[in-house]
Amino acid sequence: MDVPTYSLAERDRRWALARELMAAEDVEALICYGEHECVEAAPFAPDAYFTNDRPGSIVIFGRDADPVQLVWSNLPVQTHLEAARRGQQMWIDPQNIRAGSVVQPGRNAAGIVEVLHEHRLEHAAVGVLGLDVVPPWHLNPIMPYTLWRDVLAELPDVTFKPVGQSFMFATICLSEEELAVLRYSAETGDAMAQAMYEAAAPGVTEAEVYAAGMAAAFRRGCQAPNMLMWSGPGFVAWGPPSWSYRPEPPRALAEGDVLLAEVFNRLGMKETQHQVAIAVGGVHPDIEAAAVIARAAYEAGLTAARVGNTFGDLAEAMQGPVRDAGSWNIHPMVHALNPFGPVCGFGNGLGQIPEARSYGRLFEMPTVGAELPLAPGMSWAFEPSAVIGGRAVNLGGTVVIGEDDPIELNPLTARLLRA
Repeated sequence: MDVPTYSLAERDRRWALARELMAAEDVEALICYGEHECVEAAPFAPDAYFTNDRPGSIVIFGRDADPVQLVWSNLPVQTHLEAARRGQQMWIDPQNIRAGSVVQPGRNAAGIVEVLHEHRLEHAAVGVLGLDVVPPWHLNPIMPYTLWRDVLAELPDVTFKPVGQSFMFATICLSEEELAVLRYSAETGDAMAQAMYEAAAPGVTEAEVYAAGMAAAFRRGCQAPNMLMWSGPGFVAWGPPSWSYRPEPPRALAEGDVLLAEVFNRLGMKETQHQVAIAVGGVHPDIEAAAVIARAAYEAGLTAARVGNTFGDLAEAMQGPVRDAGSWNIHPMVHALNPFGPVCGFGNGLGQIPEARSYGRLFEMPTVGAELPLAPGMSWAFEPSAVIGGRAVNLGGTVVIGEDDPIELNPLTARLLRA
């Protein structure tokens, strides 16, 4: 299995980006809070970006010293130790990894305070990743309240500065090594979609289609944390299949259904997304019409996904065909990947559904990050959707901004597949 890996040169490039970010923000340290391990969609993991290791730690760059990694127990230490035994090139030296608990400094406030004291930063400016919102998933800062409360209490003279936007700007254009990893993830996403397409048939359950896709990812050594999926003759629902969170049997597909899925796939913490749309036999004309509109939005996005345009130009281009058809999108038409951040607005048409009027409050997500200039190496989830007559279709995949033309990594899922 020819799986791309990261080199020490990639580590040095990323650590240099951290130093450049610190200089640009005029801070003397950088605290990178990572979401706990085993999360599913949209991980917030700047710690893994700098360690190339198990996520769920806090990484601290202090002045010119090598970064310190704070972990929650001995378990991450054990996996680091065994990886080194097997000849893996580990980015963080053992002496810079510290395990702790509720009574010992580690991945907690006491651990952060300890490192900043060691660097004599009690009166310094310190940058923090974890105090910003990260659309579309983390609309509140992800830093735990009690952890940060205790840090502030112990270091009252430190000036803490959120630097999430600067981190996004610094890391959103992927290196050649990262793009190789992304391509492998995208190829795996196609394998998942193909397996799902081959499994879909009347009488087959959503769970069986789901399992076929996940198995294809696992066989290629990728992490497919979950997928969003719905099926039926027509619907506007979007999210995980209801049997994944409610005790109920998975729905069986029937002739005339459309199955829509958003497949997340990851290698080396680089994510690709794949919008799988499968027509099971002959489907309602509204579904056919929605698929045409969604495809037109996808093609409009390809036209706009070029250096010289902004993300706002891209989002507007993709919304145009949907708006012109009198339709609406059930989720973002496009959003940033690696890292998450800029996201196209969505949800403005739900009020057209009569039953929606009985809900206490509806929310429209505005476009965020419209001012971002498009640049080579940026990766985007193209996921245009359209609703006609209360029936939705979404399609698309991952697209990279190229020097000249956009690079479609997943044309397979940029059309309605017919089982």
